[in-house]
Amino acid sequence: MTSDATATESTRVEFRHEPAQSRYSLRINEETVGFADYTVTGPDVLFTHVEVDPARRGENLASRLVEQALDDVRTRTELTVVPVCPYVVRWINKHAEYQDLLTRGR
Repeated sequence: MTSDATATESTRVEFRHEPAQSRYSLRINEETVGFADYTVTGPDVLFTHVEVDPARRGENLASRLVEQALDDVRTRTELTVVPVCPYVVRWINKHAEYQDLLTRGR
């Protein structure tokens, strides 16, 4: 499990990799507020869906979740990222430093 936990007096933010569910999740104060689903197919990891609790939208949580998930893929695997989810496609297009994940291993 990979985590990125930040604690303040009232907020605890935790990033989790949940391989049994093929999912990365973002929790705030023990509540799941977002997730990124993926599928591994051969040498590729396909990010298929990202969702954030509608009540938490506008807090940049989806961006943080995608960044943490891609950082985990970069450091833990040699898989090539295939963004299927439109949000992940847009996110990678805006962050040139992650575009190498689209072609590594090819």
